[in-house]
Amino acid sequence: MSNHTTVTHFILRGFSDVPQLRLVVIPFFLLVYTFGLLGNLSVIMAVRRDSRLHSPMYFFLKNLSFLDMCYTSATIPKAVAISFTGSGVVSYLECVAQLYIIFTFACTECFLLTAMAYDRCLAILRPLLYGTIMSQKYCYALVVTAWVSGAIYSAFHTFNTFSLPYCGPNLVEHFFCDMPPVMRLSCTDYHVTEEVGFAVSSCVVMSSFALTVVSYIGIVATVLRIPSVDGRWKAFSTCSSHLTTVILFYGTGSFVYLRPASQYSPLLGRLASIFYSVVTPSLNPVVYCLKNKDMKFALQKLYCGRKY
Repeated sequence: MSNHTTVTHFILRGFSDVPQLRLVVIPFFLLVYTFGLLGNLSVIMAVRRDSRLHSPMYFFLKNLSFLDMCYTSATIPKAVAISFTGSGVVSYLECVAQLYIIFTFACTECFLLTAMAYDRCLAILRPLLYGTIMSQKYCYALVVTAWVSGAIYSAFHTFNTFSLPYCGPNLVEHFFCDMPPVMRLSCTDYHVTEEVGFAVSSCVVMSSFALTVVSYIGIVATVLRIPSVDGRWKAFSTCSSHLTTVILFYGTGSFVYLRPASQYSPLLGRLASIFYSVVTPSLNPVVYCLKNKDMKFALQKLYCGRKY
């Protein structure tokens, strides 16, 4: 360590290191960001203004939309600025803060999706007790728990990542400070630290995912006992949007974080991160509103006024 200089800043690669692609990349991600921002903001306003949507399911959806707005705002503007200027220099502390903030949003979304799965499970398995159990106070408690748990879990991974010494290369092969590409830059053996992170992730995130899976097992078992086809379809349609989001979020996220940092592929890592941190949060309003008549009516009422 005495022969090396401690890293004081990192250099982010950005979306692409090919100058010709910047003319395509920058407008595309600005368009995706604007689309996602307007979509999630519309969902929040529609849920707040339409009294018919003042139910636990839409309360969680409103919070998910707010979380997705924060998530994309923490990644896209900075990445677009890097691609536009060609300068991805960030200070050491800025990199620490960025990793913590982005991980907080990602982990909170993980826990919030679990709470939403529990809400749908309870609505289908215990419809008569649903209104009593899912009170406003209980819904607030679940959302606060998701945020606090996400912040604590993110703090652990941030400390675990930057407890390693960085004294050599400082080029991060990513468009934001993420755990695998940053950890690979450590000038010591990071495998023990990585294994500790995997162990904690297995206990926390996999437990959250397991609860989501158990909820859907209960939902499917209950839906299959409904005698009419229309009844089964109506019951399952209330969960299809959430299930789509869960598959996209966990599918792309696990591709990045359930692989050793030594096997991290810069190109595939960036593509997977674009899906779970950019595309999925921006498409959630479309996924949740496409087949939901109440949401479509509320949005029409929001933008078309007295006509509806």
